[in-house]
Amino acid sequence: MEQCLDKQKNRKRLTKGQWELLVFATFGLILLVIFSYLPMTGVLLAFRDGNKALDIVDATFGEGIWTFQNFINVLSDAKFWDVMKNTLGLNLLSLLISFPAPIIFALLLNEVRSKKAKNAFQTIATFPHFISWVIFGGIINALTDTSTGIINPILQLFGLSSPDNPVDLSLSQYFWAKMIIVSLIKNVGWGSIIYSAAIANINPSVYEAAKIDGAGRFRTAVSVTLPLILPTVTTFLLLSIGRILGNSFEQFYVFQNVANLERSEVLATFVYSQAFTYRNYSTAAAISFFEGVVSVILLTLSNKISKKLSGNSLIG
Repeated sequence: MEQCLDKQKNRKRLTKGQWELLVFATFGLILLVIFSYLPMTGVLLAFRDGNKALDIVDATFGEGIWTFQNFINVLSDAKFWDVMKNTLGLNLLSLLISFPAPIIFALLLNEVRSKKAKNAFQTIATFPHFISWVIFGGIINALTDTSTGIINPILQLFGLSSPDNPVDLSLSQYFWAKMIIVSLIKNVGWGSIIYSAAIANINPSVYEAAKIDGAGRFRTAVSVTLPLILPTVTTFLLLSIGRILGNSFEQFYVFQNVANLERSEVLATFVYSQAFTYRNYSTAAAISFFEGVVSVILLTLSNKISKKLSGNSLIG
């Protein structure tokens, strides 16, 4: 009996490694609460009159009227709907072009037989992801400069530009195309990693069976590889739909200027300008809250539709 009790006590004791893991996990949880959950209390400002307030804490938690006027003002603002048009347009284009690009790249990498060549292609394609948008944006702006950049001379070779009339790629009419191309360059390699991992987990016997049936490389990729990684594709597609109103602030801010503002202003930069340029704190909070609610609704609906049509879902 005593031996059994001693064994139970020993089982309850944590080893040194487990204590270290518990301490690190606790620090991570504390940082998550401080930087992710506590700031969410600021959403209360969306229901208060905190525009131009000198004391944000008092405007959020102090005495005052609770109101939906901020949401009414936002939804009746023509500027807000112009920003929504830019946000939806860019994100839908990104979903149409940038989302399948990492999948196609992973399928192409899977067809490279040389392991060294495959690793080289993966490394080269992934490297831009680790450069911050500020630095990467500066490089792109330097390359597309009308006087010193290398892009205009390349366009001249194809008759799309001329020395006397160079194409200014910082203008609004080129902004959407520029952002899609830049996003592809920066993210296609990193995005393909998870799909490459999913492909690597496919049983080799499936490929052998396809080869015996006479399937070529293209048919194998389309009929074998792609269907087997479909659950992974579905997961990331649902997450992308849930972020349809979200953008990387740094990505747009670094390319934004007066000349392209009408096409480059998205919700992320609009919230920033409302909060820190015009000090409309409640308006900014209302826009962020609206974005969050719409994102949850889109994610829930797309998840239900996906589960009903294909049987694959993110939750539930």
